[in-house]
Amino acid sequence: MNTTTAFGREQASSAYRALRPRLRAAARRHGPVLVLFGAFKLVGFCSFMFLLSSTGSFRDKHPRFGGGAHPWDVLATWDGWWYQQIALYGYDPELVPIPGATGLITLEGNSAAFFPLYPALIRLTMTVTGLGSYGAGLLVSVLASFAAALGIHAVAEWFGGRRAGLAAAGLWAVWPGSGVEWAVYSDSLYVALAAWACYAVMNRHWLTAGVLALAAGLNRPTAGALIAGIGVAALLALRRREDGRLRPLLALVLAPLGLVGHLLWVGHRMGDPGGYFALQSGAWAHEFDYGKQTFEVLTSVPVGRFTYLFAFPFADVIGVGVVLLALALVPLLLRLRPPAVLVVHTLLTLALVLGSQQIFANVSRYLLPCFPLFVPLAVGMRRLSLPVQCSLFGIAALASGSYAGYVLFELGVP
Repeated sequence: MNTTTAFGREQASSAYRALRPRLRAAARRHGPVLVLFGAFKLVGFCSFMFLLSSTGSFRDKHPRFGGGAHPWDVLATWDGWWYQQIALYGYDPELVPIPGATGLITLEGNSAAFFPLYPALIRLTMTVTGLGSYGAGLLVSVLASFAAALGIHAVAEWFGGRRAGLAAAGLWAVWPGSGVEWAVYSDSLYVALAAWACYAVMNRHWLTAGVLALAAGLNRPTAGALIAGIGVAALLALRRREDGRLRPLLALVLAPLGLVGHLLWVGHRMGDPGGYFALQSGAWAHEFDYGKQTFEVLTSVPVGRFTYLFAFPFADVIGVGVVLLALALVPLLLRLRPPAVLVVHTLLTLALVLGSQQIFANVSRYLLPCFPLFVPLAVGMRRLSLPVQCSLFGIAALASGSYAGYVLFELGVP
């Protein structure tokens, strides 16, 4: 027995010695990205918690809607409450009319409006760690935010080298809407999947891209833009005969399965093929209106009018600024001649978000998947020294506690 044990220890020691160079290389490559992102994200998070604590406004709100006993309880409100309910109790898809309702909201809210991957990971984390739904959800989001930072870094580095990659990771930490990255929300997980799927296509790893897009489709409905981007890239590869036929075709087939599968399942359970869209429209007044509401907001806010649907003045001013910034960055991104997957994914995400009737205050959060727009800024910022970059990001991180966190959760509806 002792000989066997000693042999096993020797094998483990040999395996570790063989693995050590790889671990060191990974630490050198990814460590600075993780430290930079984590540091700026922590500054913004602490700033957000300070603002919540100092104002105390959360104490006067319902625990489901931006309130709680402690500042950090706010991180699991709004959509976070729904994700926890799914993790704890699962789904029961149905369309339930509100008696006598005749306005925009005619159906009761139902968990089927929220996609299953994130709550499934919450449930898995609860089982493995023993954490409650709040702690498990926050842990999944935080880990996913670091994975997203690495993916965004990889995409930007492809264009402008390591300096650009670091700048892009910093932008992910302080971008408007980034308050949901460390909250019980699915956004960090989606961006992580989308960034690595795009990077996989850029490096012609088709099977990986297809699987990641499938997972993204189980996480958020805007995965339709990512699926389209991968589809266009796969068709171009088939036309050019770059990677044979099988691998691009596999990506083409795998990518939509998650999104389509969830929509079909919800429709089947509700007895209505379009049940998911009926629920979004009837319970949340969220539907595609070809940009009518966005146009109304963009023409109202600059002249101080807030008479449009779901007006949240301060949050909407931030939202208008984000939309204008995104539109200004599009031609700068195109000037870099990016791969088709980035172009299609970014433009379709913009179209889906800006073409929908929704709470406009959410737009900064909904546009987080447009991370390719970070690339032209990151490429430009690579000329700055690291101390200058850190100074700029540090100031932005401190301010992000307000514009990316407090404004979203307390002065709007995330």
